[in-house]
Amino acid sequence: MSVFISHSESETVLLAQKIADTVKKGSIIALHGTLGTGKTAFSRGFIQYLTHSKTDVPSPTFTLLQTYETESFPIYHFDMYRLKSPDEAYELGIEEAFSEGVSLIEWPDKIGSLLPKNHIKIRFEMQQDGSRRITVEE
Repeated sequence: MSVFISHSESETVLLAQKIADTVKKGSIIALHGTLGTGKTAFSRGFIQYLTHSKTDVPSPTFTLLQTYETESFPIYHFDMYRLKSPDEAYELGIEEAFSEGVSLIEWPDKIGSLLPKNHIKIRFEMQQDGSRRITVEE
């Protein structure tokens, strides 16, 4: 387990880039944290780094899933916040995502036991001074 303190969005992006350098097809990253703690900023930095593009990376809160292509694999960016049951994740193609690409999953608790045991867990916590405590467990 590693703990990072981020004082800015750019520091969160640097962490995202370091983690992006370690992923391969089949990697799953579960992003835990309340609203506004940096999950989407992390995702944006991760995706833009791997796609070599400043592509717009909106939070997929309303669409539930956004996909992005890299040279080696697709990135599946899930936001499970609005799921009513874990089974709804099957309709989003989560099984294909887990086997064919790299998955970034915001609100992973919503999919329960569908989240494979072998994943990277990243927890974002707001600190009183406005910084973020980011804990990474691999």
